[in-house]
Amino acid sequence: MPLLLPLHAQVSSDTVRALERVATSWMEKEHIPALSVAVGVGDAPAWTAAWGFTDLENFVPATPRSMFRIGSIAKTFTAVAALQLAEAGRLDLDAEVQAYVPSFPHKKWPISVRQLLSHLAGIRNYQGDEFNSTRHYRSIEEALAVFAADPLVHQPGSEYLYTTYGVNLAGAAVQSAAGVSYAELVRRNIIEPAGISSMRPDDVFAVIPYRARGYRRRADGAIENCALLDTSNKLPGGGWEATAHDLVLFARALFNGRLLKPDSLAAMWTPQKLNNGKPTGYGLGWGLYQHQGVLVAEHSGTQPGIKAHLLAVPQRRIAIAVLTNLEDGRAPEIAREMFAALPEGSK
Repeated sequence: MPLLLPLHAQVSSDTVRALERVATSWMEKEHIPALSVAVGVGDAPAWTAAWGFTDLENFVPATPRSMFRIGSIAKTFTAVAALQLAEAGRLDLDAEVQAYVPSFPHKKWPISVRQLLSHLAGIRNYQGDEFNSTRHYRSIEEALAVFAADPLVHQPGSEYLYTTYGVNLAGAAVQSAAGVSYAELVRRNIIEPAGISSMRPDDVFAVIPYRARGYRRRADGAIENCALLDTSNKLPGGGWEATAHDLVLFARALFNGRLLKPDSLAAMWTPQKLNNGKPTGYGLGWGLYQHQGVLVAEHSGTQPGIKAHLLAVPQRRIAIAVLTNLEDGRAPEIAREMFAALPEGSK
């Protein structure tokens, strides 16, 4: 039986059973240790549930209050923070990034914050074992040194190259333009206005209540412990912890206009284009596609020990968040199947 948070959503019992079938089917098939889900439709209270164990060795049950690393879903928060500053006239998305981060070396071509948020700047992604970093960084700026001296992989705008490092650089620009730390900016401008109560920067040293342990699958299919790696090298691109309900509240605050103006939302959820005019399928901080003529905006998060997904349908005011503590935990597939399980009238 799932553990339910006492939020009584205005969804039918048939829909709840369908969502539960999706969750339990994937858990059984993929041997996912813990799964936490939140589904919000319109302004009704979100339906939240959790299954399994956040700590297999100590038999700690997952609950809707369980905290998971959200990985690259953090990029959506960085995009919103940048657009808020642009609305306030404090950040020019099309200015060279050195206008805000003068310590970052100039490259063969200029790069802008907009290009960084849309993965068009040509900044490289992880190399070697950088994805599994255990080094602790004291600041976003210190972590930029990992790639700051490297040349661009391609001319900005000529190709789409997904890169957490590029979003980290955008986060440094956001922090500089705001005049406060990146984490404090997100707290003031996004977390508090959205009514989020649990989300916080990840910290390997802190005691974080309800934090889920991470697991991975061995080659023989067995589940084993996964090291708790240090994400201080990528707070803007992948360094937060949250509950599934926190992420639904974030999406709902976007739908309700509490975080961004309509023009900014439209810009964020519009596919960016290459220099040749070809759309990339990625906006500012969000992956985008059409479902039966309706826009779906989403982002996954992948790190050692977790797989997470946030799916948002602005026109229908639907938000689905799926968090797991298995690094190949199929969160995107679960979220999309749950979306498909919702009644046609809500989609």
